[in-house]
Amino acid sequence: MNKASPARLGIMLALLAAVLAAGRYGPLHDYVQAVKNEGSAAIAFGETGTAEATDPLLAWIAGAADKRRIAPADAVVDRVWKAIPGYNGREADIQATYARAKAMGIRVGGAEDGIPWVYRELPPEVGLSDLPPSPVYRGNPNKPMVGLMINVAWGDEYLRAMLDTLDEERTKATFFLDGSWLSKNAETAKEILRRGHEVSNHAYTHKNMSTLSDARQREEIVRTETLLKDKLGVSNKLFAPPSGDFDTRTVRIAAGLGLTTVLWTLDTIDWKLPPADGVVAKVAANAKSGTLILMHPTPTSKAALKGMIRAIRAKGLTPGTVSDTLSPRRLDAAPAQPAKRG
Repeated sequence: MNKASPARLGIMLALLAAVLAAGRYGPLHDYVQAVKNEGSAAIAFGETGTAEATDPLLAWIAGAADKRRIAPADAVVDRVWKAIPGYNGREADIQATYARAKAMGIRVGGAEDGIPWVYRELPPEVGLSDLPPSPVYRGNPNKPMVGLMINVAWGDEYLRAMLDTLDEERTKATFFLDGSWLSKNAETAKEILRRGHEVSNHAYTHKNMSTLSDARQREEIVRTETLLKDKLGVSNKLFAPPSGDFDTRTVRIAAGLGLTTVLWTLDTIDWKLPPADGVVAKVAANAKSGTLILMHPTPTSKAALKGMIRAIRAKGLTPGTVSDTLSPRRLDAAPAQPAKRG
């Protein structure tokens, strides 16, 4: 049998001391778990042989860390929802957590609620870009976020008011811009960008993509993509087909241009001008983690937007851009609602 190094013996002694001290410091099962995690603890402690390696607090953190690990979720192609992005997992950074806890003067006894846990994200093995070309209708259901997508193909008379509401609610959205609109309203598009929102591709002339030839579909996407880069300096990754009309060619052509084809989970149907309170009620009833909500710059959405955002937050969800919603980055808690302005 190989002789243990002084550091490793120190680790084992620390873990044993933690178990023996269970009556003073906390539940016995936590320390038994710490012993089970001795291997990972050895990595966390390092082969230093210092007094740090015998600190019961470090042993406790190493033992408790395993319970806090969340496995990542791979991106998949669902039979109904098509491409669903992956979602990062997380694991505790034992050394960083220990350093914070020591700096705060935390001891083992009664420490569980007060430990300032530091986490690192665990990426999935399969991401959205690893899947074959497929449309996206929603984000990962484990991510408590809702994407706001605003398709813009006509006018700008309601856009300013919608931007003001988004500012007031400290919320960002994704504006999918029709190329012919963008060519005439570049200053408004720049204002959207200045306010911190995402702008993306909504083709050029609002034609039903499935009715067009391959060459024409590509032209519709490329013309708008060129405008986004030349007029706005945007490096875009998303494409929303006009009227939600597409076929497999559309998805393939967009993917060949480096773009993900995005549809929606929940349609406000605001172009029919329903009552604003009805739209808010629809969002309140149907918004879930990963939902993408479609709207347009209409009087209905102008009036409903604030209520929609607050209904989303009331469900513990965070409203934001489509890219953020589809991103695998973790979002473990929705931020507090912004203070009301006078």
